[in-house]
Amino acid sequence: MYVCEVELEEELAPADAVLLMSSVPERISDLVFGLDEAKLRYRHGPAFPTLGGLIGHLLDSGTKVDGLLRHAHLDGLATADVSATIDPTHDHDLDRPLQEAIEDFARVRRRTVDLLHGWGKNEWERTVVDPRGGTFTLLEVCQMVTRHEVAHIAQIRNLTALLPEPEDLGPLQRQDITS
Repeated sequence: MYVCEVELEEELAPADAVLLMSSVPERISDLVFGLDEAKLRYRHGPAFPTLGGLIGHLLDSGTKVDGLLRHAHLDGLATADVSATIDPTHDHDLDRPLQEAIEDFARVRRRTVDLLHGWGKNEWERTVVDPRGGTFTLLEVCQMVTRHEVAHIAQIRNLTALLPEPEDLGPLQRQDITS
């Protein structure tokens, strides 16, 4: 589970939430560009997720949130487990190449952001009932998503900064074993 919240200085206006949400795929891509499989599987300690697991979680939850927002707007979805959609409780290891996963998420997020740009006051104030968490406007959902994603981006930044440097142990030396 990746419980992570960032307190923003003030409540986000719709345009600010959309801007932050639209920047998430690029921020992730910038932070993890060039990481190999070993670095994505590296675990800093028992209480830490792997970098790949954290990225997988963020991409999966982001895609689910985008689906929730589109269904609430286009299909009139009125009830959803908002909290579990924003922050699923299990690991999401990457099951495909990192760049492909980020590109797929970026496509989904672009469609969602394009939809959000066209929203007026009525759409932002539409509510979704979370049986476990209460009632949220779609603006509040986007604000929660933004806090969640910004927190994970900071976490990814911190974990990538702490990756161990590769060690060059020099050329292999052959040792002759004589009996």
